[in-house]
Amino acid sequence: MFIQPWDAALDKAEWRTWIAEGHDFGQLSVNGLPGQPPAVVPTHFTADGGDLLIHLARPNPVWKAIEHDPNVTFTVIGDYAFIPGPWRARPDTEPTDGVPTSYYAAVQFTGHAHLVDDPEAKADLLRRQLAHFQPDGDHAPVEVDQPPYGRMLPGIRGLRLEVTDVRAKFKYDDHKSVEQRTDVADRLTERGQALDVPTAGQQRRRLDRIGPWKS
Repeated sequence: MFIQPWDAALDKAEWRTWIAEGHDFGQLSVNGLPGQPPAVVPTHFTADGGDLLIHLARPNPVWKAIEHDPNVTFTVIGDYAFIPGPWRARPDTEPTDGVPTSYYAAVQFTGHAHLVDDPEAKADLLRRQLAHFQPDGDHAPVEVDQPPYGRMLPGIRGLRLEVTDVRAKFKYDDHKSVEQRTDVADRLTERGQALDVPTAGQQRRRLDRIGPWKS
């Protein structure tokens, strides 16, 4: 992932906060077996300290690729929107001369995938995931010898991603003027399609922290 200086995370707390705010779905990318393309699997995940927890169905063909090469990447993308060219045109140019772009936030985790096959270890992984996704505890106990989860555990495998590197990108035109960024955020809010409003929120948040860009 290419990151311009003005698109970089301002600090580790920025991307960690963004993930914790509910960005818990991404894509697991695995090097393919010899002669095959890379495998990409969309899935929810749970952060556990510095690791990521994932579980997938046992028949998923991605497991063979992970066993062959456990070095993987997990990517989370959100708060994205298409920005039309006229919104980005310089004040002294024709609106149609503006160049469109995409705004988005993205965090890429790379690391070593550890497979989890022990029944009790898988149960513990599921407990940690449910604590995140169903914090009210409105689910049956996850126990190896009790239904419903006990009989389902053989059908899944767990993955603990030991993260070795994190790259975060917040692409919201932070190198543009304060006035232009404010105008785009207002236009996004007015348009109000798909993720326009949260995208505008990210742009305003960065604008409040950065102000005029200084190289």
